Amino acid sequence: MGSSGGEVNWKLEDHPKLPKGKPIAVIVLDGWGESDPDQYNCIYEAPTPAMDSLKNGAPDHWRLIKAHGTAVGLPSEDDMGNSEVGHNALGAGRIFAQGAKLVDIALASGKIYDGEGFKYISESFDKGTLHLIGLLSDGGVHSRLDQLQLLLKGTAERGAKKIRVHILTDGRDVLDGSSIGFVETLENDLVKLREKGVDAQIASGGGRMYVTMDRYENDWNVVKRGWDAQVLGEAPHKFKSAVEAVKRLREDTGCNDQYLPPFVIVDDSSKAVGPILDGDAVVTFNFRADRMTMLAKALEYENFDIFDRVRFPKIRYAGMLQYDGELKLPSRYLVSPPEIDRTSGEYLVHNGIRTFACSETVKFGHVTFFWNGNRSGYFNKELEEYVEIPSDSGISFNVKPKMKALEIAEKARDAILSGKFDQVRVNLPNGDMVGHTGDIQATVVACEAADVAVKMILDAIKQVGGIYVVTADHGNAEDMVKRDKSGKPLFGKDGNLQILTSHTLKPVPIAIGGSGLSAGVRFRKDLPTGGLANVAATVMNLHGFVAPSDYEQTLVEVAEN
Repeated sequence: MGSSGGEVNWKLEDHPKLPKGKPIAVIVLDGWGESDPDQYNCIYEAPTPAMDSLKNGAPDHWRLIKAHGTAVGLPSEDDMGNSEVGHNALGAGRIFAQGAKLVDIALASGKIYDGEGFKYISESFDKGTLHLIGLLSDGGVHSRLDQLQLLLKGTAERGAKKIRVHILTDGRDVLDGSSIGFVETLENDLVKLREKGVDAQIASGGGRMYVTMDRYENDWNVVKRGWDAQVLGEAPHKFKSAVEAVKRLREDTGCNDQYLPPFVIVDDSSKAVGPILDGDAVVTFNFRADRMTMLAKALEYENFDIFDRVRFPKIRYAGMLQYDGELKLPSRYLVSPPEIDRTSGEYLVHNGIRTFACSETVKFGHVTFFWNGNRSGYFNKELEEYVEIPSDSGISFNVKPKMKALEIAEKARDAILSGKFDQVRVNLPNGDMVGHTGDIQATVVACEAADVAVKMILDAIKQVGGIYVVTADHGNAEDMVKRDKSGKPLFGKDGNLQILTSHTLKPVPIAIGGSGLSAGVRFRKDLPTGGLANVAATVMNLHGFVAPSDYEQTLVEVAEN
């Protein structure tokens, strides 16, 4: 979103008790929550001496903070945090209504139908088809089934005569196998629309990790498989109904919901029921940006040569939200994004703080774009350096669970020891990315690798007399099993453990320390419900500044000796 321009007074007040000039390492462990120790807590199971030693600093230098629900701008305490809203909160220092919440408000008020985006797509309703593409799930991380249901109802009531839904099955943010129930629910809604004279049906589908929902340009083949099914109406598997498609493909291919191959629904003459054609309207209904951006480019950009689109239909396309504020992508959207301005990164650069940020591809956007308020690029290229280490591609992350943790740590170490930077910020993705695979043994290895990386960065900070802030963006690796209400692990009818591949509702740790930390600095006791948004003011204090008055309060105080 960028800044508010010239009106902002960027000068931060000096902190009355804390000095400037101490280099600070900000380490974000992705998917690293705090939970009861047991065999399904991969962080507990892994050897993590660096993180264990930080925990010994409680309560003055180690505590827990909230990373889900209202603490990160989501509608309720039942909403899991995610890396996008987590890094928004960490960087912005304030809580902004986020994705799902913005969409909920727009749907509940009807405002979604008054905006320019809806008016634009509705121009196709008379003669064209409305296509809705997105994740069919109630996980609440990328999309929500109830929002799709309301959108179907609202568009039909406002003139959409022909609707085609292109579904992506989940099994990552929700239980594997749950897609069958979601498809049945959607089919029931479409039957009701057909009874009212709307030609509404499912047109295509596939699993989210194999079809359409790639991110950070990791594997464009994923998007191409979706394009072929959704736009061209071509896929290796053809079925008369989506329920049959999901059931059969799960059985015949052995694939779980995340990795179902692409399929199209065909009529009695084996013709695809819903390819995207000239004059049609398309809405991508995910509210989360990262796994819709690549498809958005393929749908929107006339000059596009990453894969052969075969046809580039003249459509009216809108996202549920704008997925990239800097790229203005897509250019039309149904719900306006949160206006995240005056992020901590922008303030600190205006106050001379030289910043280095680094991660590997899968989380590089989080430690830069999302941290900076959904804004691409540098605030001041003279004072900032962002380094992206290419992630492994073409394999599942449990195959190489150490990922690029060591390389990230080495880059951070070198940046710290160079003396060129005041803040060195990294994201270590292992706990989250490997946790999502559901592979418990691999996730244990992943957590150990992240801990080794933390140790390397802390050692560098020690060498230069600096300060460290170690935290996380949400939980994942600390609980890898679905549980009943009493907390006991759940087993399926087949007797197998029900693996949890999603994020969690657990709090995350934050630790401060280092030889550069002034005597008397400790966590306050009067902010028991502190969350990720409190971290920005905390980091500003440690840089020797007072945070802006409208930022969430700092977590630290300076005790009188």
